[in-house]
Amino acid sequence: MSRLFWMGLGVAAGVALSRKARRTAHAATPAGVAENVGDAVRELAGAIGAFGADVRAGMSEREDELATMVERRSGVPARRTDARARRADGRA
Repeated sequence: MSRLFWMGLGVAAGVALSRKARRTAHAATPAGVAENVGDAVRELAGAIGAFGADVRAGMSEREDELATMVERRSGVPARRTDARARRADGRA
């Protein structure tokens, strides 16, 4: 029984190591490198897009804060664009 266990463990380890070696060898081929570069570029593009969206949201929020501050301090209504006015009214 003990020999069967160790043989099974050896077979499982051999299969796992051969799969790992095959994946590593594929990663070193031109196709594997292109795959890795493609994945990295897609991830970078997604991160840049999310950053841009966060920046735009922050700019819009800050514009609203500044417009409110100007209105409060000067009593003069701040000029708002149509899109900002709709957003402020909740009709976005």
